[in-house]
Amino acid sequence: MELATLVATMTDGSAGNRYRFGVFEADAAAGELWQKGMRVRVHAQPFQVLMLLLARPGEVVTREEIARVLWPDGTFVDFEQGVNSAVGRLREALGDKASSPRYVETLARKGYRFVAPVEVVGGVAGADESEANSSAALRDGRNEREAGEGFAMLATADDLPKGAHETARTLFLLLQVMYLGFYVGALANLAEIQELLAMTPWPERAFLVLVVSAAALIPLRAFLICAVVFRAPKFRERFLKLWRMVLVMDVVWALAPFLLLHHINFGLALACVPLLVYSPFAQRSLVLMGGGCLVGTCGAFPFFSFCLTWAAP
Repeated sequence: MELATLVATMTDGSAGNRYRFGVFEADAAAGELWQKGMRVRVHAQPFQVLMLLLARPGEVVTREEIARVLWPDGTFVDFEQGVNSAVGRLREALGDKASSPRYVETLARKGYRFVAPVEVVGGVAGADESEANSSAALRDGRNEREAGEGFAMLATADDLPKGAHETARTLFLLLQVMYLGFYVGALANLAEIQELLAMTPWPERAFLVLVVSAAALIPLRAFLICAVVFRAPKFRERFLKLWRMVLVMDVVWALAPFLLLHHINFGLALACVPLLVYSPFAQRSLVLMGGGCLVGTCGAFPFFSFCLTWAAP
């Protein structure tokens, strides 16, 4: 395909092509990139590079061709740095890496190649898909606002860094394992904890809350761990609906270090509490950062499927 034709295709809104690849869809007419119903913020030049690559999947697109599309008037001289920057920002938007590409592969001294399967969607079907994606984006935005109601400083997905999905998933899993350790450790040392709670004004009530909440939260943490490990579909939306409950219980369990006063001093326990109070907010941010890659299937796991059904509206 000639370069002029490609440029015309990218700029002609009447073409109306939509490209579907992986968990993404790119709307050539609107200049928009979508990921699982959420619009991904991407600048004009990286999007132009994406359109050029999508128009020729599996083919090598040279750096010179990219430069001529991005700077057709020929006034830009340092195109090497400019192309590197545009491709780098595109990879950031896609959560891709040059070392292990899922979408954009670098060919040394040649150019770039789009390596993922690409499906072209156009016409009325494309319009229907656009409307569906817009509705999904509105639903996701509403879930984020509902989860953050009363907390004006909470971050949204657009405020958080892109391209750190695996790191976000790993940190989220470590936090769940930490809480699971709290619950199991508390239930394994009830006699020692009962002795500590005897110094509180309502020892029986505090002991009952501890035992009941620990027993109830163990399956919740198991659900969250399974959801991330098995990449549950729509996990982000479901977690945001559960987040208020998780927030309340995590704030209560932020006092867990005081249950270790037989082993650590009061100052250390007090220092740990603010970090644990922040933990539920960190979990929410990590889910928003890694939510785009939490896709897969979990139907073979009965308890997990039951939890997803229970969390659904």
